[in-house]
Amino acid sequence: MQKRILTQIAAATLFGMAALGASAQNIAVVNGKPVPAERLQLLKQQIEERSGRELPAEMDAQLKEEVIAREIFMQEAARRGLDRSKEYKQNMEMARQTILIRELFLDFEKSNPVTDADIQAEYDKFVAGNGGKEYRASHILVETEDEAKALIADIKAGKKKFADAAKKASKDPGSGAQGGDLGWADPSSFVPEFSEAMTHLNKGAMTDTPVKTQFGWHIIRVEETRDAKVPALEDVKPQIKQELEQQKMGKFQEELRGKAKVE
Repeated sequence: MQKRILTQIAAATLFGMAALGASAQNIAVVNGKPVPAERLQLLKQQIEERSGRELPAEMDAQLKEEVIAREIFMQEAARRGLDRSKEYKQNMEMARQTILIRELFLDFEKSNPVTDADIQAEYDKFVAGNGGKEYRASHILVETEDEAKALIADIKAGKKKFADAAKKASKDPGSGAQGGDLGWADPSSFVPEFSEAMTHLNKGAMTDTPVKTQFGWHIIRVEETRDAKVPALEDVKPQIKQELEQQKMGKFQEELRGKAKVE
């Protein structure tokens, strides 16, 4: 008899421990339905991923209330039959597609990471293409060739100063207000005709004849030149990595479209 009682006590104890373990996996029970703790962890993880920072432990209580509130609202929506509506099913299908596509892209990024070697190679190309000279030029932009020729003649004769002529006559209001000063720039920043004329001028020299571009007629003067300053790899590494990731993803998407049979 005593042995039977001990067996019953042991069974009850084990049952109680199992129930305790099950309850520990839930953060609450709402209207008889358990709310698993993993929902809280998932919500916390999503917020941390979007914000890019780890949430402090004191936020757990607030997150717990949010998860419980969601369960209450979901139960009420289901009670009203909203989970069987056409709109709900359509939205769920769209959400399913979005999540699945995101997982596809994340899987591709994990399998095809941008390496340090990729970044270095791209940086080397950038340096090769931007290692020339930079120019600080000024210009006066006018509508006609005759007007430009007259200004060149007056400036050369000392009748007008370049900066004063730019402030008074230039159609480019931005540089005109600065006496024609365009600041430091790489030649590729300008339209080809302007760049070609500018790069053939020595420091302090002005074009002898007007330069025509799509914007009008230019009088160009080179104020200063310097060797181009190329940023250090570490300063541009994040931008290069992001650009290469976008290029890889774009190529991956195009390949999938190309292989797909669409009728």
